[in-house]
Amino acid sequence: MSYALITGPTAGIGKALAYQLAEKGYNLLLVARREDRLIQISEDIKDKFNVEVLFTVEDLTNSQAPERIYDFTISKALDIELLILNAGYQHHRTFEEVSISDEEDCLRVLGLSVIMQSKLFIKHLKNRGGGKIMVVSSVAGYAPPSGEFAFLYGPVKTFMNRFVEALNVAYNKNNIFATALCPGFTVTEFHSVSGTQDRMDKVPKFMKLSADQVAKEGIAGMFKNKEVVIPGAIYRFLVSGLGYLPKSFIRFIGNKIAGGRYE
Repeated sequence: MSYALITGPTAGIGKALAYQLAEKGYNLLLVARREDRLIQISEDIKDKFNVEVLFTVEDLTNSQAPERIYDFTISKALDIELLILNAGYQHHRTFEEVSISDEEDCLRVLGLSVIMQSKLFIKHLKNRGGGKIMVVSSVAGYAPPSGEFAFLYGPVKTFMNRFVEALNVAYNKNNIFATALCPGFTVTEFHSVSGTQDRMDKVPKFMKLSADQVAKEGIAGMFKNKEVVIPGAIYRFLVSGLGYLPKSFIRFIGNKIAGGRYE
C-alpha cells in the first residue's frame, strides 16, 4: 500500500486524519515537532490498524524543513500517494503586538511550507501516475478578516484556497487533484494551550465541529476529487450566504467568538 504523508498529526484534525487514513489501509509518514507524541501515536496506529507508520521530526518554521521531509521520503523510497498539509500556526495577540519573526513563522507554516512541499512532491506524483494533495485551510478564508486577533490567518487561508485552485488547473491533467479542507470552529486542544479557550467557549454549541467529523468529511471529499470541502451544514450555509450579508455583521460575529482551526 502507498503512503499518506501528514504534517501536524499529533493532535486535532491532523490526528483524526491519520487514524482514519490508517483505518483505510494507508501506510503513514507523520511529520511534527514533538517526538514524544509522534512515537506514541505511531505505536498506537500500528497496533490498531496493522499498517506501516514512519515519522520524522521537523519544525515547519524552518525554511529547510520541506526539503528535509522530501529527502526523507527519497531515502526510504516511499511511494507518497496522499500529501496532507495540515500543520497549523496561530497568535493570540494583536497585529502590533506580534513580532516580525513570529509573523514570518506564521506565513511560513501556513503558506510557504505548503507551497514548497507541493512543489517538491508534484514531480513524484506525476511520475507515479497521480495522487492527491489536501491543504487544511479554513472557512476564515471566505470571510472578511478579523481586525482584532489572528490578523494574517484569514488572508493566508484565502491565499491557500486559491493555491489549491491553481494546482487543479495545472495538474488535473496529470491525475493530481488538490482539495482545500475548510472547517469552521473545531474543538481541539489548541484553545486551552494557546490561551484562546475563553473565546472558544463563546462559540454556540451548534457551530462547534469535532476533529473526527472534519477529517471524515475531508477524506470523503478528497477521494471524490472535490476542490473545496466545507464540513458541517451550518458552515456550508454560511459560506454560501457570505455574499449577501453585510461585512460589518460578519466582522462583528468574528470578533465576538473564537478564531478558526488550529493544530
